[in-house]
Amino acid sequence: MVTGLTAAAIAVIAVLAAQASGSAPKTPAAAHSATPPKKTATVKPTPKTFPLPLHSGIGKRVVYSLALQRVWLVDGTQVVRTYPVVAGNVKPSKGLHHVFFRRDVGVGGDGKQVEHTVLFAMTNGVNIGFSAAVDGSLDKPDPKKQNAAIRASRADTAALWQFATMGLAIEVMP
Repeated sequence: MVTGLTAAAIAVIAVLAAQASGSAPKTPAAAHSATPPKKTATVKPTPKTFPLPLHSGIGKRVVYSLALQRVWLVDGTQVVRTYPVVAGNVKPSKGLHHVFFRRDVGVGGDGKQVEHTVLFAMTNGVNIGFSAAVDGSLDKPDPKKQNAAIRASRADTAALWQFATMGLAIEVMP
């Protein structure tokens, strides 16, 4: 048991050291340069920009954070992709779910043409899942109407479609 704990501690230290070395300046001169680094107009979010929530499961899975309105596609310990979502007012329960239905194209509960629907939960008889509006819209749902869609861009949902096959784990986080 002690050997296992020691090995785990060494692995964590190695990961942290690798992350720290990746963020350090390349040369000592760069650390003391008088010229500030140029800022880019757009910054693409990366998995490191939006770290995976702690205690979000193990293995290949999709992680969905209710509070952050964000999805992570995780293959083992590696975040493959992360992106923001716009969710309806019907929420899935927190915890482990599994993909139970997939549909390439169809009509969403709000009447919009959708693609890449991946259902994984049910609340009060309403199916909950990810999809993209074919017109690319990411409108906030009408709060007066029951809506269980979790929408993302067409590109992000296409990536989810390839990743989230039948039975795949979906971990819903607070």
